[in-house]
Amino acid sequence: MRGLAVAHLTALDLEPVALVREAGRAGFASVGLRLHPVMAGALAYPMAVGSQALRDLKAVMEWEGVAVSDIEFVSLTPERVVAGLEPLLAAGAELGAVSLTVSGDDADAARLADNFGALCVLASRYGLRVDLEFMRWRQVGNLHQALDVLEAAGQANSSVLVDALHLYRSGGDAAAIAAADPRWFRAVQVCDAPRLAPAEALIIAEAREGRLLPGQGELPLAELLGALPDDVGLSVETPSSQLHGEARLKAAYSATRAWIDRAGLSGF
Repeated sequence: MRGLAVAHLTALDLEPVALVREAGRAGFASVGLRLHPVMAGALAYPMAVGSQALRDLKAVMEWEGVAVSDIEFVSLTPERVVAGLEPLLAAGAELGAVSLTVSGDDADAARLADNFGALCVLASRYGLRVDLEFMRWRQVGNLHQALDVLEAAGQANSSVLVDALHLYRSGGDAAAIAAADPRWFRAVQVCDAPRLAPAEALIIAEAREGRLLPGQGELPLAELLGALPDDVGLSVETPSSQLHGEARLKAAYSATRAWIDRAGLSGF
């Protein structure tokens, strides 16, 4: 059975060593790490290859038996210099990560595809995949736009990261996933929410601090997982203003595991 991963945003207040320790004790097999700020000044925990911080983290990972599933979060803006991300990729590879998560934030579709493709080429040297996450408020805001970038870039080590909340809030559904080429889907993030979206002004706030635990809302999560490839990696991303740190991780694991069991999903 594959183990569950947890996204760092679920408990972003925990620095990596604490996150790994508490995630492992909650039951998670792996974690995502926010090693790069989503925007200037945003919370992140950068690490360099050869640093004491990275060595300490690897020691805790080994002790707790917790892996790093992915690193994040790079915004592909017009100003992004792809070559400047090499230290981030090197750190991810040193930690055993599988992928780097990025967003598409460039209105020039050709330039965005070129930069995404160049990043995939650079990431391949470190054995990493690049996952493009679409979000309703970004230039790449829905599934079809994300697939267009991947098709244009034409890189084998690329994927669309399907976040359940972003999929349904951007007008997508499981049928849209099922209709696409399955080779583009390697990772999914789950949470729950009311089926009806909040007011437009509250969309970002819902994504960043108002998600529900799987099984506590109305999103058709089982239908979504059924449309994805059987070997997709599953991560839980449930940031909430109602819980903090260790409590979030324990609640996220227990609720997700209970939901998986009730839904009769195998493999996770």
